Amino acid sequence: MNKDLSNYRKVYKKSELSKKGVPENPMELFQKWFYEVEELGGTDEANPMTISTVDKYGTPQNRIVLLKKYTWEGFIFYTNYNSEKSKSIEQNPSVCLSFFWHNIERQIIIKGKAEKIPENLSDGYFESRPDGSKLGAWASNQSEVVPSRKYLDDSLASFEKKFENKEIPRPKHWGGYIVKPTTIEFWQGRPNRMHDRIRYTLQENFDWKIERLAP
Repeated sequence: MNKDLSNYRKVYKKSELSKKGVPENPMELFQKWFYEVEELGGTDEANPMTISTVDKYGTPQNRIVLLKKYTWEGFIFYTNYNSEKSKSIEQNPSVCLSFFWHNIERQIIIKGKAEKIPENLSDGYFESRPDGSKLGAWASNQSEVVPSRKYLDDSLASFEKKFENKEIPRPKHWGGYIVKPTTIEFWQGRPNRMHDRIRYTLQENFDWKIERLAP
């Protein structure tokens, strides 16, 4: 197999990012960009993000998760605490998140530390989920090897029976993480690959240092 992609070209010209015009806190700029990607459309979901972790062997792994909340403190997502990503986080809580919104030619790269959120917050979010998603959290031992698709379907059916006409509680092995950022980089595509890159770095006094990076 040999496919040459060297002629794939795109001119980025939809916007620009000036260091003078950005707020002092990067979460304000994140919120602005997030709203803009929703308002402009052109993407099915604004909240998918790549999370990168490093396992105990030093091997990095990326996967897509859904951002479910952001606050002044950081970025919250939910998962199985026995999953491969969670095991990696327990070994090394340093993670990287990234968003790429092609419709507005922007990406955001977030480096920080992941930690579990309080159980009552995980309970509150779990209660808001559809019953099917709740049952899926019980039925799937995420990242474990399974013999077949039928095994998964049978597992789901067994929990449907177990919780029929009952409230479905949150499994203890399922909950949220918050990623508290130490650096956040905002990338805006520009013509001639001279992209705008503005990086925020958290200082010891909890102020943010703002710098422009070369593309």
